Amino acid sequence: MRLYTDSCLLRSLADLGPSTALESIARLDSIIITCGIASGRLDSILSIIKCIQRSYLSINSFCAYAIASRSTLANNDELRGNLYASSSDVLLLLDAPSLLSFKTNYSKSPFAISGFACDWPALVEHPWCSTAYLHSISGPGRVIPVEIGVDYRAQGWTQELMKWDDFLAYLDLDDKPLLTNTTRDHIIYLAQHNLSLQFPELLKDIIVPDYVYVSLDPPEFCHYRPPGNDEQLVINMWLGPKGTISPAHTDPYHNLFVQVVGRKMVWLAPPNMTASMYPFSSSEDAQNPDVSSSGINNTSCVDVFNSAGEEFPDFWENVVPKAMSIILKPGDLLYIPPGWWHAMRSEETSFSVSMWF
Repeated sequence: MRLYTDSCLLRSLADLGPSTALESIARLDSIIITCGIASGRLDSILSIIKCIQRSYLSINSFCAYAIASRSTLANNDELRGNLYASSSDVLLLLDAPSLLSFKTNYSKSPFAISGFACDWPALVEHPWCSTAYLHSISGPGRVIPVEIGVDYRAQGWTQELMKWDDFLAYLDLDDKPLLTNTTRDHIIYLAQHNLSLQFPELLKDIIVPDYVYVSLDPPEFCHYRPPGNDEQLVINMWLGPKGTISPAHTDPYHNLFVQVVGRKMVWLAPPNMTASMYPFSSSEDAQNPDVSSSGINNTSCVDVFNSAGEEFPDFWENVVPKAMSIILKPGDLLYIPPGWWHAMRSEETSFSVSMWF
């Protein structure tokens, strides 16, 4: 990994000039995307990118100003009425519980806190709903990893690198003219990516909740280990248009999921429902052989947002009576314990942060 990093660094610097600046930045971004902190040169790479941008490209600054959030959606009750695979609502708290109360009373099942993150800079002076702000913290020429397709179970789903500027132009963010033609050839999604490694300024815009530092009892339904990095914390970000889907799956970590931009529907079911969730068990189950060959047995064959009652009878008989759902709005926090099945769907352009611990 170090050899790859150093060779890319040398090539980026050796070829550097006005006509190759964008290519050099993209090559340096690919190191961060591929290797992350393991490159051993993250700070140097970020410094070189900024130097190239200042020397050869135009950088726009950002001045904070009020941005009116726009929502073209029906109310939450109408949206939830279209979800037939859920029988109850996630517990919604209006006040954040104490750390002790979280550990003793709330850490065994999902709950949400309304408006928990409304004072984060990402929702106030550094608005993540602003194309101008997101341009300003990246500078020109950056590339990001995206998923293309409905979700990773589907035929034709793939991953590729995309220009950050092009991706922002694709999204319907609040400081842009409203896109009247919402028909898209492909769904493009930045999913489960630590974007803050590429754009460290984003970390200044969030406040990691103290809940991630609480020592919780081991979960009953899965073998739990905290993340293996020094912080025992993994932060990922999720950005995409209306209609992006994360299919029903499980994760081995505690998850604090914060909605920053837009609204997102979340469906959940307990870990003891696994036998009725029709998890992928072989490569024949998936339409996308490239994904299934690597194993996705933590993912369900059931499309919880669209499936009808005739298909997957055990799911409808056993899981749906136990399933719950919620529509998260900007500033809401959702806690998901390890092993819980969950699926997500963006109801409009959505930017979210997950914190595994």
